[in-house]
Amino acid sequence: MLEEDEKLIVFVNGKEEKGDWNTAYEVREQFAKKSDVVIVNGFQINENVELKDQDEIVLIRKGIMPKEEELECMLTARHTPAVHGKLKKGKVAIAGLGGLGSNIAVSLARIGVGMLRLIDFDVVEPSNLNRQNYDIRHLGLLKTVALKQQLQDINPYIQIDTVNKKITEKNAAELLKDCEIVCEAFDNPENKAMLINTVLTHLPGIKIVSASGMAGYKSTNLIRTIHPMKNLYLCGDFETEAMAGCGLMAPRVMVCAGHQANMVLRLLAGEEEV
Repeated sequence: MLEEDEKLIVFVNGKEEKGDWNTAYEVREQFAKKSDVVIVNGFQINENVELKDQDEIVLIRKGIMPKEEELECMLTARHTPAVHGKLKKGKVAIAGLGGLGSNIAVSLARIGVGMLRLIDFDVVEPSNLNRQNYDIRHLGLLKTVALKQQLQDINPYIQIDTVNKKITEKNAAELLKDCEIVCEAFDNPENKAMLINTVLTHLPGIKIVSASGMAGYKSTNLIRTIHPMKNLYLCGDFETEAMAGCGLMAPRVMVCAGHQANMVLRLLAGEEEV
């Protein structure tokens, strides 16, 4: 038996523990014999590893939603405390829940953004399933309702606000005023321009991440992110519009949505350059 001052100090699911263990699996045996997943310092291990003082261990059972504090520990370990703390405080609105918006929302929920406001007035239709993050079981549901279900399956501990109405020049400022970042995710160019102009003109403290040009199946390497002016970020190839023979399809749309979500992540983390 080791002396008290010789024992190893580690953090198990966020709680400081002191003991005689040498390896991660010895900790698992003491605290969570049924756990299938062992994460050490943010990385899941598949074979036993030796521990060092102050290591962080997260123990999670497969197929079971962890408690809020356990999930927080896991995300913190994955993202680092400084970054995750900023994401948890984030407030992001997503205007339009189609191919762009639904995929942006899923990415932001997975990284633990604290509050997501989902804005749309439409229902899920069969034609949406080729690129939007919905299942057959969602057909006929309001997109706000269907997407909230999806996000709660990913992370039930984030705040999800839903607004079942069309965003317009008249109501946009009121709907968005308490958010840090707005993701513009409309199909219609006029609606895109309206939202960008409204945010830049009436909400000077809010950043907007917009998109243009992701139709068809040209190279995804053409899609990029630019910062054309203060508080405005644009993602896409900026020229390929949906038209006859060049429809909106999952791969390019999801790549563009990934650019938007990553720009939101960078902004929340304090990085304003693309």
